[in-house]
Amino acid sequence: MTTPPVCDYEGSDYQTSFWEQGGRQYEDRAEAIALKRLLPAGGRLLLELGAGAGRNTPRYQGYERIVLLDYSRTQLQQARARLGSSERYIYVAADIYKLPFIDGIFDGATMIRTLHHMAEAPKALAQVRRVLGPGATFILEYANKLNLKAILRYWLGRQSWSPFSLEPVEFAALNFDFHPKAIRGWLAELGFDVQKVLTVSHFRMGFLKRTLPAGLLAGLDGWFQPSGALFQLTPSVFVRSQLSGTGSGATGKMVDLFCCPECATHPLQDNGDHLACPGCGKKWALRDGIYDFRESIS
Repeated sequence: MTTPPVCDYEGSDYQTSFWEQGGRQYEDRAEAIALKRLLPAGGRLLLELGAGAGRNTPRYQGYERIVLLDYSRTQLQQARARLGSSERYIYVAADIYKLPFIDGIFDGATMIRTLHHMAEAPKALAQVRRVLGPGATFILEYANKLNLKAILRYWLGRQSWSPFSLEPVEFAALNFDFHPKAIRGWLAELGFDVQKVLTVSHFRMGFLKRTLPAGLLAGLDGWFQPSGALFQLTPSVFVRSQLSGTGSGATGKMVDLFCCPECATHPLQDNGDHLACPGCGKKWALRDGIYDFRESIS
């Protein structure tokens, strides 16, 4: 079975070059405000999709355990160096289109600055839906094609694609912007009930970030974020949605929550340095505290 292409940050110093040295303190603080507003009081098991080097992970204090999932092993290595090897954190390298988890085990999931790398976003969201249980909360951030800058550029003839059309736009290789109506439609089709929408990064302009302190800009951003309930014109939009029903995240050994990403067999056999699938015979490595489901070692 073929899967869509994946944006791979293997070997990247993204955390340092983009966040710590890239002049994005304002965006980071504004996103922290949005997450604080959207996160539930607590939960058992959270899936952090596109966790990277763990920038947002410390913000999920209400969850007992967090699975950090990313395609890049080096990003997860950086996260582990930052967060440690506590049993609270589980590090998993995997393809989002083939999540290696049994159905319905998580009571929460976040996907921040990740969907914009998805060539087939509905397929990725369907995988997220599969592993979430009844009553689970899903916090999604997406890059908004209907942002004010894109609208002005289109009206001025400086941009060929329309920000008003529903299809995603790939403005760079494996970098997509999405229309808010399309996102809402995909979530509804999967059974998610949208509860809250926040617009973020209202002041993502170079001259403002060079002129005003990041904390002040983030505070102003937080004041405007609830306007997302009425309209979405910012480059970044946060959505909290929930599945119907009641339930709780899984407990027990992490290995009991895995399934084979190739044939969906469960449970997998724990052989210390790898997990073996009794169904198809594939083996998945456990290296340096990271479960690697990208390619089998058999």
